[in-house]
Amino acid sequence: MVERRVEWPDTDAAGHYHHSTVVRWVEAAEAVLLRRLGLAHLFGSTPRVHFEADYRARLWFGDAVRTELRVTKVGDRSLHYAFTVHGEQGEEAATGQMVVAHSAARATGATPWPEDVRAVLTTAGPQRAELLIASEPLGGTPCAWQS
Repeated sequence: MVERRVEWPDTDAAGHYHHSTVVRWVEAAEAVLLRRLGLAHLFGSTPRVHFEADYRARLWFGDAVRTELRVTKVGDRSLHYAFTVHGEQGEEAATGQMVVAHSAARATGATPWPEDVRAVLTTAGPQRAELLIASEPLGGTPCAWQS
């Protein structure tokens, strides 16, 4: 689970957030997961071949959102994730799935996962959450966030 803040470009004035924002939050959670598993070299080299999201609740500028990413399947050449984005009050703001494919450096298509990578992906288990510091100010002048 990775926590981030909703920034100005993430939503419109009505609290509707953008598809690209959810993709960015999910990819950030994936980067944290792969780094913790010692597989950081895979991030950015595994193309996203499927991404879908269902939007369930509005989000507002400054809210903390928690993106929970779960590996649901390690295929021969793909990795399937499910995700839930939780809003500030813990409500489900978005849910969905993402699939990435493994592709060797000079390959023209998907290639099988190396056995050592497959072993890590299938046995790692839950990871520690990466949360924001609760006292972190939202920005602005000290008067704005202290009052």
